[in-house]
Amino acid sequence: MQIPRQSTSPAAAQSFRSSIVSAVMLAGALCAATSAAAAPILGPDLATFAVLGASGVTNVPTSVIGGNLGSAPNGSTGGGYVFSSGSNQSNTLLAQQAQLDVDAAILSLSAFGVGTTIEGDLDAWQAAHGGVITPGTYTVSAAMTNLMGTLFLDGGGASNAVWVFQFPSTLITSTTSNVVVQNVGSGDNVGLYWNVHSAATLNGAMFAGNVLAQSLISGDGNLTIGCGRLLSANGAVMLNQDSISMTGCLNRSGGFDQGVALGSGEIGGPSENTVPEPGSLALFGLGIIAFGAVRRRRA
Repeated sequence: MQIPRQSTSPAAAQSFRSSIVSAVMLAGALCAATSAAAAPILGPDLATFAVLGASGVTNVPTSVIGGNLGSAPNGSTGGGYVFSSGSNQSNTLLAQQAQLDVDAAILSLSAFGVGTTIEGDLDAWQAAHGGVITPGTYTVSAAMTNLMGTLFLDGGGASNAVWVFQFPSTLITSTTSNVVVQNVGSGDNVGLYWNVHSAATLNGAMFAGNVLAQSLISGDGNLTIGCGRLLSANGAVMLNQDSISMTGCLNRSGGFDQGVALGSGEIGGPSENTVPEPGSLALFGLGIIAFGAVRRRRA
C-alpha cells in the first residue's frame, strides 16, 4: 500500500525557499566579512618562504634565512646560507607553486586601491602626521630615496593592524633607514605589505614586512628583516650577508601576513586552538534552518 504524499501549499513552498535563500545570503555575507578582515594575502605555499626569486637568488656569504629560500622557474639559488628554519627550494614543486602565489598576492594587494597618496618622502609625511604612520593603504611615488630615517608604523594597540604600501614605480631606502612596527598588541593578525611595481632597493639596516616586487630586490648588504619576506615575481633577489626571517615576529612566526596565527609555532601554519569563524557559524546555521524547514514541510 502506498502512503499518499502530503501536498505542499504554494505559500509553504515559498516560505521554504525564502528561508534557504536568506540563510545562504547570511552565510555569504559573513564569510566575505571574515575573509576581508583576517584573510592572509600570501598563499599557503608562498607563506613558507622568506626569500623567493623568479629568475634566481644570489648571495654574498653568509646570509641567515628563517624560512624557505627558493627560485622558480630558474633554479639558481646559490649558496652560503645558514637556515634557522626552512630549506633551499631550488625549482621544486613547492617553489613553483609559491611563484604563482606571488602573482596572485600582488593582484590582491593592488585591489586595495590607492588609499592615501604620499609624494615620495615617507620621512616628511610621517613628521607632518604625528611622527607615526597608522594602519591603512598608502601609495608612494618614486623618489631618489623613499626613506632616510626611522619609519614608525603604529598600530594603536590593534592586533589586526594592516598596512599596504603601493609603489607604482620603485622602492628605495637609504643606509640610515629603519622600519619599526609598534603598538600592535599580540600582533596575531598584523599585515604589512610593500607592493612594488618595479625594483626594490633596501639599503637600510632594519626593515619589516613582506616586500613583493615585480623585478629585482637588492641592497647594499647587512640588512635584517626579522619579520617579513623578500619575494620577486619576475626578477632576482640579491642577498649580501643579510638576515631574512619570517619567524621573528614579536618572538612568534607568521611574517606579518594578515590572519596567519603567529603563535602556532609553524611557518605560516594554522593555530592549534581555532575559534570558529563567523562564516563557519553561518554555514552551520544554514544547516539548522534547512533542517527545520524540511521538518516543517513534512509535518
